Amino acid sequence: MSKDLNPELNWLDALHFNEEGLIPAIAQDAKSGVILMQAWMNRESLGLTVKTGHAVYWSRSRQKLWRKGEESGHEQKVHGLRTDCDGDTILLLVEQVGGIACHTGRQSCFFYALNDTGWVAVDPVLRDPKEMYR
Repeated sequence: MSKDLNPELNWLDALHFNEEGLIPAIAQDAKSGVILMQAWMNRESLGLTVKTGHAVYWSRSRQKLWRKGEESGHEQKVHGLRTDCDGDTILLLVEQVGGIACHTGRQSCFFYALNDTGWVAVDPVLRDPKEMYR
């Protein structure tokens, strides 16, 4: 059953973070509607995103804040934030600087499509990852 968001709560308090203090975040191109990536946010990264206007995520593997594009230069300028009906997922409407969101050098992290033989990469690499990361 859906829980309505309580408008009387602080906007962060109205959200439902998991037991690790994280909430899934989906980045979508604000103009084209292309889904670019999924990552995780905590209260701090979400607050910084709103404050700076640039996407800041929580890296579960590195256990630290991850400012999208800090190494690659492919930052995400945030044009809007939404949440789903349960308040347990964030949707970021972004301008993807450089047109590349994926660490593989593709526009989107969702570049595999299922066919009769399994998962196949269907989107081109736009930039060699070795050029983006040191």
